[in-house]
Amino acid sequence: MNNRMIRIAGLLSVAAVVVAVSGCVVTPPSVRPAYVEPAYAPPPGVVYVQPAYASPGPGYVWEYHAHYGWGWRHPQYGWHRGWR
Repeated sequence: MNNRMIRIAGLLSVAAVVVAVSGCVVTPPSVRPAYVEPAYAPPPGVVYVQPAYASPGPGYVWEYHAHYGWGWRHPQYGWHRGWR
């Protein structure tokens, strides 16, 4: 009888652990790729030209200048290489 009680107590403890842990299973959130529109679009009729060299620093954006053409522009510091 004592052996039977130990077996039942063991099964109940295993069942309690399974019930307690089963709520901890979490599936990872589904990640969907987001479409981001470009920050800058050239005016109509302007041909895009790739940069000839890497960005001069953080914050610079490859933009079109009406007089000089394509170049790096920073929102705070202005055009790279002194364009106005």
